[in-house]
Amino acid sequence: MIPSPDGVLVKMFQSGSLIDFIIEISILSFGLIPLMAVMLLGVIAIVIERFYYFVRVVKAGEAMEHDLELVKPQNVDQLSQVAKHYENAPQSKIISAAITVRGQSAEAMDRQIEEALLWQLPKLDRNMWMLDTAVTLGPLLGLFGTIAGMIESFNAIGLGGSGAAGKVTGGIGHALMATACGLLIAIIGVCFLNYFNKRIRIAMHQMELIKTMVINRLCNTPSSTAAVADKSTSTAGVNAAALKPQGA
Repeated sequence: MIPSPDGVLVKMFQSGSLIDFIIEISILSFGLIPLMAVMLLGVIAIVIERFYYFVRVVKAGEAMEHDLELVKPQNVDQLSQVAKHYENAPQSKIISAAITVRGQSAEAMDRQIEEALLWQLPKLDRNMWMLDTAVTLGPLLGLFGTIAGMIESFNAIGLGGSGAAGKVTGGIGHALMATACGLLIAIIGVCFLNYFNKRIRIAMHQMELIKTMVINRLCNTPSSTAAVADKSTSTAGVNAAALKPQGA
């Protein structure tokens, strides 16, 4: 006779043997419930690691934006200090890349910084595929457990006998346990997956803003203004020469 889920729990608490309970529930659920328990622990581990990571990254990005507002144009020392202060944040790599290629045109600097930005994307997206997979796979495993439990119940009905009722309720109970575990994994995973996707978009927006702020402060040079003024003067001289009457 296969015990119902309530009977299994009571038996576990009465005997106090956790190992026997794990072995028994593994056999009755065809190994699905322990597998989903391991998956749930993996989801929780990823959620905790990514949560603290994005808290640090977003907070560092907000502080960097405020510090960059105080940096004067062409003050490389202040930019270096900001990059060194937030060296553990991915946003600091943008400032370091901009300092390395300072003196170039805004377009060339933008390309170099964009390359440094793309190198940081895998750090933001790390382990997100595992969380997405758990969200999709959890309910599927629960559905598979439901089908297995119903098959067990129908087999018990077909065999009949005095213990048929217990076998039927036991199979249905295991099916519901597998479904509940799968839904629990999906609910936890999808909530935090959407939250982390929002954090990734915020971090990307911070990087784009920091890139623009750094380029504006490094490319607004007096030499560029003087070059533009000299070009305007020479153009005015050429126009004046063109307008000068011949033979004058």
